[in-house]
Amino acid sequence: MNRFSKTTRMLICVAALGLPSAVLADDVTDTLESALKAYQDGDLKYAMEELDFARQLIKAQNTASLTTFLPDGPDGWTREVSTEVTAGLAMMGGGAGAEASYSMGDERFTITLMADNPMVGALAGMLGSAGLMGMKLERVGRMKYLNQDGELSGIIDNRILIQAKGASADVMIPVLEGIDVKGLSDFGG
Repeated sequence: MNRFSKTTRMLICVAALGLPSAVLADDVTDTLESALKAYQDGDLKYAMEELDFARQLIKAQNTASLTTFLPDGPDGWTREVSTEVTAGLAMMGGGAGAEASYSMGDERFTITLMADNPMVGALAGMLGSAGLMGMKLERVGRMKYLNQDGELSGIIDNRILIQAKGASADVMIPVLEGIDVKGLSDFGG
């Protein structure tokens, strides 16, 4: 039991090191400490419940940090950010997601970010060979987006999907240019 207890402690330390220092003395740390105490007391069921809860808390923090990559709207447009995408991802294998809706008058479009979801990995192969299959591609900075009837989809590092839909490409592309692609490629890693 001592060997596993040390391993558990090491995992908690590794998890804590990956979190911002302002987060260290928070619900995640308290929950992980509670899981460790329950484990040491032999209450494995409660220890697992606490570990699951700590995982949920960390996912929420991860999702919140993903929203920072959603660009501001064009002049005159309003932006409304939602993290509800992550709840839907749970049914599709997990991951983090964030979405922003941009509107001005009757015109509206959304940009969705999805990271570390198994479906994103599956789409990566298709998007990687889209040009070879004769599909329409749009260049946005250094990225290429598949343009399917006005819906733009791009993949970063085979694990992060960026989708924009609802307006013309001419309206959405300048907003997509505002995404910190390099920073996003380091997300969660």
